[in-house]
Parts: sequence; C-alpha cells; structure tokens
Amino acid sequence: MNRKFLLVAALATAFSVSGAQAQTEIQWWHSMGGALGDKVNELANKFNASQTAYKVVPSYKGSYPESMTAAIASYRAGNAPHIVQVFEVGTATMMAGKGAVVPVYKLMKDADEPFDPKAYIGPVSGYYSDSQGNMLSFPFNSSTVVFYINKDAYKKAGLDTEKAPKTWKEFLAAAEKLKAAGQQCVYTSGWPSWMHIENFSAWHNVPIGTKENGMAGIDTAFQVNSPLHVRHVAMLGDMAKKGLLTYAGRRNQAEAKFASGECAMLTSSTGAQANIRRTAKFDWSVNMIPYHDDVKGAPQNSIIGGASLWVMGGKTNNAYKGIAKFFAFLSKPEIQMEWHIGTGYVPITKAAYDLTRKSGFYDKNPGADIAIKQLMNKPPTANSKGLRFGNFVQGREVIEEEMEAVIMGKKDAKSAMDEAVKRGNDILRKFEAANKG
Repeated sequence: MNRKFLLVAALATAFSVSGAQAQTEIQWWHSMGGALGDKVNELANKFNASQTAYKVVPSYKGSYPESMTAAIASYRAGNAPHIVQVFEVGTATMMAGKGAVVPVYKLMKDADEPFDPKAYIGPVSGYYSDSQGNMLSFPFNSSTVVFYINKDAYKKAGLDTEKAPKTWKEFLAAAEKLKAAGQQCVYTSGWPSWMHIENFSAWHNVPIGTKENGMAGIDTAFQVNSPLHVRHVAMLGDMAKKGLLTYAGRRNQAEAKFASGECAMLTSSTGAQANIRRTAKFDWSVNMIPYHDDVKGAPQNSIIGGASLWVMGGKTNNAYKGIAKFFAFLSKPEIQMEWHIGTGYVPITKAAYDLTRKSGFYDKNPGADIAIKQLMNKPPTANSKGLRFGNFVQGREVIEEEMEAVIMGKKDAKSAMDEAVKRGNDILRKFEAANKG
C-alpha cells in the first residue's frame, strides 16, 4: 500500500515537473515604476492565472530611453526579451529595425488571434501604423499631457477651485496670485519638449517639422523656431526669471513635486495620476492644458505619449503564440478599463471607453475623461496627428537642452530654438542617410 502510494506520488511529481517545464516564459521589459509598476505586475499575474501554457515575466529596466537602449543592445548580443515597451518617440527608430522586430499585425494574424486596428481610437492607431494602416506595435499605455491644479493652494490664493485657467493669459494671472499668497513653487512641468513643443504644436495646429511631422517621409526638417514656438519658450524663460516656474528635469521628476504639495500647478502625463492618487494629501483636479487664445483655431487636439509594446525577432513560434494570446488578453475592454481607471492612462479602444463611461466612473470622478476629450477635441490634422522623426530620442534631448538654456537665462528664445533646429536637423540627416531605400 505504501509502495503504491509512493509510486503515485512520484508520478504526480514527475507530471507536475514536466508541466512546469512545458510552460513557456515570455520576458517583458518595461519602464513602469512605483504604482504603475504594481499595475503592470497585476496585469501579468492576471494573464498568467487565466491559462497554464505561458508565463509573462515583467522586468523593470529603468526610464524609457534606458529600456529602449538596453533592448537594442540585447538584440545585437542575441539575448533580447520577447516584448519591450518603447516610448512613442522611439517609433521611427523601431520601424527602421527590419528583422529586429515582428510587426504586431502579422503576429496576431499568424497566431489567429483577434486584432482590429479600427477598434482603437484614431490618435492611437495612427501613431503606430505604417502608411498602409498596418499596426506595427501593440498600443499599451497611451497618455497625453494634462493640467493638474492643487485646489487647496488655489483656495488659499483666493482663486476659483472649480475654474482652472483655460488660456496662458489666465494661467499667468493665477500664477501671480499663487506667488503673492506665499506659494514657493507655483508651476512645474514634466517632459518639457513633449508638453511645450510637441503637444503645444498639435494643440495650436502648427507643425513641428516638414513632411507632416515626419509621417510622410524621413527627409523631414524641424520647424520649432517659428514665431509662436519662440514666443512660448520666451514666456517660459520669463516665468522662470519671475519665480513662477520651477524646472525639475527632462522626464517626470516634476510629478513628485506636485504630488508632495510642493508645487501648485503641473503639466504632465495622464499616467501621473496613479502616483498622485497614492501620494497627494490635498484636493486636486485634472484639466485641459492652456492655449494661446490669439492663435486661430486653437485648441485643436493633443497627441499621445506613453508607449507601445514591440515584439522582438528571433523567438520560437510557440513564444509568438503566447505573446499574441497576451495581447488579445490586454485588448479586452474590461482589462483596458481596469488599466485606465487604475493608472490614468487613456482607454485605447472605443469599447473600453464606452464600458468605462457606462460604468459611471466619469460621473463619479470628474476630469477622469479629460485626456480623451483633449485627444478627440477636433479631428486630427497633418499638424496634430502625431510625429515620427528618426532618432527622436536624441532630437528631443537637443530641443530640451536648448529650452533649458532659455529657462536658466543663458540664451534668448530665438537663438536657442534656431540652434535646436540646426542641431536637430543634423540628427535627422544622419538617420535619413542610414535608412535610405
């Protein structure tokens, strides 16, 4: 009897071990820290619990530029992850990597998993598709810039907490009142180029560059030294000089300054909401970004930020089937809604947006749909549908370096933005030369 029991137990153990070995691991590199990283782990755990054949293993690899650089290096070394999260400005660079990536539309078709580009909201699907409308990467965390205010600080300054400034004129008037009320840090901004050049341009329907902001060809050139761009950057420099702008850095460092209560106003990603919700000890609201009301047609629509998931080449067919199943799982409206509510990122499919609206979430949480309203404020134009510049990771760094010089009082806005165009175009020409044909 004991012998029989031992035999059954041994067989069970053997089967369990072989079952464990049969499970295919899918490595997923990402750039989601803090509360966002917790949500990424929750998604992976939920998928892993829904089936037994595959196990998605998320790994935090630092900031967007760091994880993208690491993924490219790992591919060249022959040990790339299966999935890498790449921020939107890396799209053109990833598209140029023929053979290094597997286009998502092909992946889903080959695995016979449902995937409809038309299910995604226009600003999202357009950003990650080629000229034929084929989606090359899987949209994941799409965001846009929004305007946060500390309602407690507003109240202290005698400002209307229910009426955030709509124009930059109104914004400057509110900033002066906040400063007069003793607010040390009045305003700060995350992602300076993304907010004050890229989204600013779309919001005012002016180009960032030629060839439809690079969407219509790699022989493009920057146009961020227009009179409107120069005027706006000069305004930022003047704000810094007057103590109305606190510069926090090129990434999302500003978000912590707002969440802690140090700064009264913030422009940054919708994705900041998860950490603000977790940290803030004050009443706050989400609002549309300001615009210059003397610009005809403004506001137009904002553009997306965030990132998409790229599938790396050189993996097994079985792994690709698992990745496709994972993407199908992420596409479910209820999963999209959960991600949207938990993080502040926009619901990237129409079905997820409708489901969230019907749930009553927007009624209970005023401002939670601001990002969607901004993105869909007006039908996108050639100037406001997005951008696709080669090596824009470096291009954005150049723009921000020149903006910093203005904010620090080292350069005037005109010479700085002229230099940004000159240096940025050098980067574009190198990309064009390397990717012709």
